[in-house]
Amino acid sequence: MKSKKEITIYDIAEKLAISSATVSRALQDNPVINKQTRKRVQETARKLGYRANTFASNLRKQKTNTIGVIVHELRSNFITSVLAGIEKVTSLTGYDLIIAHSNETVKKESANALNFYHKRVDGLIASLAFDTKDLSHFLPFHEKNIPVVFFDRVQNSPKNTTVVIDNYKCGYQATKHLINQGCNKITLVTANLNRNVYADRHRGYKDALFDHGIKYSEEYVLIKDLSEQGGIEAAHQVMKMDPLPDGAFITNDFSAVVFMRTLKNYGVKVPQDVAVVGFNNDPISKIIEPQLSTINYPGFDMGEIAARSLINHLNGVSNIGNTDVIVIRTELIVRDSSTKIFKSAP
Repeated sequence: MKSKKEITIYDIAEKLAISSATVSRALQDNPVINKQTRKRVQETARKLGYRANTFASNLRKQKTNTIGVIVHELRSNFITSVLAGIEKVTSLTGYDLIIAHSNETVKKESANALNFYHKRVDGLIASLAFDTKDLSHFLPFHEKNIPVVFFDRVQNSPKNTTVVIDNYKCGYQATKHLINQGCNKITLVTANLNRNVYADRHRGYKDALFDHGIKYSEEYVLIKDLSEQGGIEAAHQVMKMDPLPDGAFITNDFSAVVFMRTLKNYGVKVPQDVAVVGFNNDPISKIIEPQLSTINYPGFDMGEIAARSLINHLNGVSNIGNTDVIVIRTELIVRDSSTKIFKSAP
């Protein structure tokens, strides 16, 4: 069966007995063409099934009006909120999005970057995988002056524009809060310390202990993948510790909730026996009982700022090369899971 012939502006021009240039301008809603003619052309285009050849148009302009986004995974509430922030900006400014995820491997991240490069994206927004150690796979973008903005999981380099939070401050603040609640045996459940976000949170945790005269112990630092299974494993390990920790800072809300649920199965009370602070302020933090204290991580704002910085650069409004680091504000949200000193009474 033969496919139906693709309708062109020349077919519309012939149908209406006008020039192809008039049709082209009318389809772009150019005010040079009178309103009645524009309406007639657009209605005829719809009836004939005309589709604009944006690919050919973009090739002529050397622009695809497409932004590539590489994330390390797609299942977290944080990443979903970041993508919502990016989409808000791109939809308002006429850019399309192509989204890919690395599944936490540099191999897949590199393949995604190469794919976006060959698709001629106008710019790229990326968050790095667990095992990314260098950024050589992003070099082709720099060589072609294609702007790249990194967010959340980044690698420090004067050539890169990054959108981050102060992870060190967050780690310090969460740990200090637990200390203020009377905790002095605080476990940290976090992920790969080669990645900036987890390394900085760990450093904040460590310094908060030092500043309050509490000895740092590697036994209390549990490196997990922050999945459901990771939260269960962390709780099992904590239950084998002697003495039992009286506080826990877990750098992911979902893992923190699973951790709390597993402790409860052992008969451990939260926060009376173990006070818990999570990270991200995911919706699940308000569903668990007791509600989870957490660090509010504004993913939507992060996505919005990353996209706006990139598109302002593309449109000549600003130059991302003039800004190395954009830091987003965060805050500690205190709920019942960590208010130990107020829960000690019967």
